[in-house]
Amino acid sequence: MSLKRILGVAALLATAAAIAQAPTASTPAASPAASPAQAAAASPAAASTSATTTALPSSLPQTPVALGDAHAMGKPGDAKAGQAKAGACAACHAIDGNSTDAQFPKLASQQERYITRQLEMFKSGERENPIMQPMAAPLSPQDMRDIGAYFASQKVTAGVADDSVIKTGPNAGKKFYMVGQQLYRGGDPARGIPACMACHGPTGAGNPGPAYPNIGGQHAKYVVARLTAFHGGLVLGKGDWAKPEMARVAKNLTDEEIQALATYVEGLHPAAEDAAKTASKAAASP
Repeated sequence: MSLKRILGVAALLATAAAIAQAPTASTPAASPAASPAQAAAASPAAASTSATTTALPSSLPQTPVALGDAHAMGKPGDAKAGQAKAGACAACHAIDGNSTDAQFPKLASQQERYITRQLEMFKSGERENPIMQPMAAPLSPQDMRDIGAYFASQKVTAGVADDSVIKTGPNAGKKFYMVGQQLYRGGDPARGIPACMACHGPTGAGNPGPAYPNIGGQHAKYVVARLTAFHGGLVLGKGDWAKPEMARVAKNLTDEEIQALATYVEGLHPAAEDAAKTASKAAASP
């Protein structure tokens, strides 16, 4: 055997031995990730320049956490618990919140946060009322939320708007509810009166976010009393919680317009309810 062939075989054997001794490369899927400590020990230079990381929790919380409510303490109301707590309210507001005496407001379908806020103001003296202040005095923030949740779960029954014709004045020839409807839907920009539906919605359901109350179906007599008080400058709340909006809106309303708005609001309700009643009557008829 020639020297050249012997050297070639020797080189081949050396290469094979080197390959056999080299560590086998592994894929990322087959090899577990090195811990931060192991990585630091293996490469001090790299560890000194790498960013510190925080491991994610093994599991995320499953129970949603309620956001803080600026108007009331306590967790969101429990309607079932509120039903028991609202027993004392029934004498004036009825057990389902649809009061029969128009001097007491209907609470059925009212916003939970609105009811809570009003109860807070009665308790603190920000809103004065000789009947409601002692009723609210023993209530905790959670009691208020629960009572609000109960009445919010009840269905308000709307009244009937006054369709009698106005005989004199600038609105002569128009029906009372029509004057109220115009103001409710479009306001009177020339006199600085915004549309009521901008805050209370087209059906009077209100807005639960900023706690604008549900006024659809409310007693006209009660609405007149409140608008008259706002017209006279009444501001609910004090300090940072003062709400002067209604005083600004109502100050430019005439007595006739207050009456017209009140009767329109009393008859205000979602049109879908009429359709449901008509369908029910049709199904019941032979």
